[in-house]
Amino acid sequence: MPELPEVETVRRGLAPVMEGRRILAAVARRPDLRWPLPERFAERLTGRRIGRLGRRAKYLVADIEPQDGAAPEVLVMHLGMSGSFRIEPDEGVPSVPGDFVMARSKTSAHDHVAFRMEGGVEVVYNDPRRFGAMLLVPRAELDAHPLFRDIGPEPLGPGFNAESLAQALAGRRTPIKAALLDQKVVAGLGNIYVCEALHRAGLSPERQAASLVTATGKPTAATRRLVGIVREVLEEAIAAGGSTLRDHAQVDGTLGYFQHTFRAYDREGEACLTPGCRGTIARLVQSGRSTFYCATCQR
Repeated sequence: MPELPEVETVRRGLAPVMEGRRILAAVARRPDLRWPLPERFAERLTGRRIGRLGRRAKYLVADIEPQDGAAPEVLVMHLGMSGSFRIEPDEGVPSVPGDFVMARSKTSAHDHVAFRMEGGVEVVYNDPRRFGAMLLVPRAELDAHPLFRDIGPEPLGPGFNAESLAQALAGRRTPIKAALLDQKVVAGLGNIYVCEALHRAGLSPERQAASLVTATGKPTAATRRLVGIVREVLEEAIAAGGSTLRDHAQVDGTLGYFQHTFRAYDREGEACLTPGCRGTIARLVQSGRSTFYCATCQR
């Protein structure tokens, strides 16, 4: 599933052709994705203008300007396991980071939703597995919606800091890897970037989460270091266009290339890249997911 950097990369690719533009025609080619599409989905979006295109955790959120006195709504979009957006035609659309070009899937059977936008482009949502989702939620109810009400702070926002992380980890006996994957602790982190952040921070993925909190509930030096490294890893991945594993590709069809800088993820049996470390990257399974780490320098 795409993680925060991949979703942010998609957001930045779509913003130039969607923000501030009217949806001339919305088309739903099936009644459902992972869940049923909202009632009169295409009708409710046709003719509406998109305001800001944002992101919350792993969701794209587009402000839909109201019509005829109706309450403002938000179009919530999730890529699921294999969902992607395609811009047609792409001439003149600002490029997004990425070097390695791969043909984007254009199998019409998997083109489930399309938005014909002002400016002569069409934004097509393609999802072979149909694990993605699109919802329309009243703007005033968004924060209280079941998908968002329990989500933690954005890791690139001011709400994510050593103090907030210490508060979330206090008393937790679960491994720090599992705690960071909990969307209630911090939003948008997934397996790839948690592995990378823990490796750079020198923290074992099996370390008890509460060990990063002092007896008085304050963050330790390791907690402060981890917060900075999480930001660093995510910012590097976004700048590189995200990590391309299996299905993920950017909206212009190029592949992200952050995976070429992985220091731990998917490097089982290879030498640890931490300066001065002579260890080897190992793999273990935690909660059904592969964790890559160095037992020598991650404590």
